[in-house]
Amino acid sequence: MFRGEVVAIYTAPEKGAPMEPRDDVSAIAGIGLDGDRYATGAGKYTDKADDGKRAVTLIEREAVAAAGREYDIAIGEHETRRNVVTEGVPLNHLVGRTFRVGDVTLRGLRLAEPCTYLEGLTRPGVRRALVHRAGLRAEILEGGTLRVGDAVEVGDPNGQTGT
Repeated sequence: MFRGEVVAIYTAPEKGAPMEPRDDVSAIAGIGLDGDRYATGAGKYTDKADDGKRAVTLIEREAVAAAGREYDIAIGEHETRRNVVTEGVPLNHLVGRTFRVGDVTLRGLRLAEPCTYLEGLTRPGVRRALVHRAGLRAEILEGGTLRVGDAVEVGDPNGQTGT
């Protein structure tokens, strides 16, 4: 079992808009995060979503820091354009797994690999630095409120979440 923590939350109202920090946000099952570009259908890749499953993205604080050190590039956590920044949870291991963030239940869908659009909004080298560590795309199975400081809990490999 893994147990980590939410250290930051970000949303953006439309494609290309700066990511805005939030202390908390409503997570709506089957929709996304209240006020975020993908929940409202205004995201860059909204039309390419698999059955609307661009609900929430997560990234590890440790991965952002490592990318900066290893590639000598400055990148803020908000610049990754991921919604939830975690600490203490290896997100790449959550593809296909169900887990809890506070009172919200998520299922990891696939890795959120960086794209050229992200690099265009930031700076050259960001895409290369974040390959295989740019986080996780997840769907919201049971909604609720995500808060900075919430526990991220992953149970056994059979999909049971810890409490």
